[in-house]
Amino acid sequence: MCTTAELSEIAYKKEKSASLRLAKRLGISTEAALTEVLSQAAGDGSLKELVTRRLKENAHIAAKIATRKQAKLTARAQKQAARQPDAGAWLAWFDGSCHPNPGKMGIGGLLRSPQGAETEISFNAGIGDSSEAEYIALISVLETAIKAGADKLLIYGDSQVVINDVLSQGGGAAILSAQRLKAQGLLARLPQVSLSWIPRQRNGQADALSQQAIRSAAAAANPQLA
Repeated sequence: MCTTAELSEIAYKKEKSASLRLAKRLGISTEAALTEVLSQAAGDGSLKELVTRRLKENAHIAAKIATRKQAKLTARAQKQAARQPDAGAWLAWFDGSCHPNPGKMGIGGLLRSPQGAETEISFNAGIGDSSEAEYIALISVLETAIKAGADKLLIYGDSQVVINDVLSQGGGAAILSAQRLKAQGLLARLPQVSLSWIPRQRNGQADALSQQAIRSAAAAANPQLA
């Protein structure tokens, strides 16, 4: 004997709708109407066989859904874990600003030790374009990290152009070749280092330091702006 709960669980949406119409037309209970509809769906087989088969199908579908959900959760956890920096690594962020472009260059950088001590970099770098400013910022961060004795360094910047260029073997603008070679030479002096792009909104501290450098330079040139 099949229970009402079993019948409700294995009934398709259209079968439930048909049973409601049948119950209304014949004036019978919805349970009796659903039993009638599913008995017709069973065809030559018994209602019990239909229930058993569909319960197995439902269990199989539920298992597949659970597996997919677990796979997504695992992938998400792995992705989040990959984003977490190594607790023993030094962290650095760099950013170069230019007002206008080309124009006055402001350099910003931040180096953080594994213990949390921070070194800020902020200075005016004269006149140039945004790519030059980004390269000078990267070089300044690398020089600071080497002086601090960083043995494992994770560097982040929001200039995809400079990051791609310094990780390549060249082929970029000729004006950047000297900066590229200098940055690559500094990278080679670090025992373990990685360079990764991040969106601008996640590079706020370095950006603020580069903007600060431009404001300081403007104030020095015109004390009335201070």
